Order: sequence, then structure tokens, then C-alpha cells
Amino acid sequence: MFKGFKDFLMRGNVVDLAVAVVVGAAFTAVVQTLVGNLIKPMLNALGSPTSSGLSFSLKHGGKPIEDATRIDVSAMLNSVITFVITAAVVYFLIVAPMNAIAERRKRGQEPEPKAPAEDILLLQEIRDLLRQRDSV
Repeated sequence: MFKGFKDFLMRGNVVDLAVAVVVGAAFTAVVQTLVGNLIKPMLNALGSPTSSGLSFSLKHGGKPIEDATRIDVSAMLNSVITFVITAAVVYFLIVAPMNAIAERRKRGQEPEPKAPAEDILLLQEIRDLLRQRDSV
């Protein structure tokens, strides 16, 4: 029972998933900080001076922008950029190398074809001579 569980854990899928989750979570914090402190202020600078960044309000009137009806476009772009950067890093640093290692392992497990034994070679030679004699 424990051997089956150990085989399940060591099969690779669970280990790959665990590594991806841990690295993805750790790297997401780094990417969120980068995007939130560098890219989002640049996106907010694109908005008008009277608005709070790259956003707009559905209900504006003469009052200041109401947060309840404010649509923050820069926050949405921030989330998309964070996702794309995190996914790219996880793919290029974890998934692609693991696929390459799995491919090498698969190639290494395939046995090379062995040369036929001497008796098989003799039998093949006899077969070929018999075919030659029958065709003449």
C-alpha cells in the first residue's frame, strides 16, 4: 500500500505540480510588486489629470469620482500582465526543462535493437538460398 503511494508521488506529476505551485506563488509576489510599482503608475499617467489613474466612473455628475462605480482599467491590465509574466516564467523555468528531462529519460529507456543471434542469421541465409533456388 505504501509502495503504491510512493510510486504515485515519485511518478513526477505530483512533484511537478507542487514545485509549480510553490514557485508560482513566490514569483507572483515579485511580479505583482514589479507591475504594481512600475507598470501601473505608467498606465495611470495615461489617464487625465482629473481622474485617479487610468479609470473612469459610470456615475460621475459634478461630484468627485465615486469609488462604487469606478472602473479601474489599470488594475485589470495589472492582473493580465502579472498572469502573463508568471505563466511565462513557470513555463520556461519549470515546464520546458522538465519536458526535456522526461524526453531524455524516455529515449534512454528504449532498448537498442540487438543484433540477431548467429543461428538466426544462418536460418535467414538458408531461407534466402531456398528462395533463390525456387525462383530459378
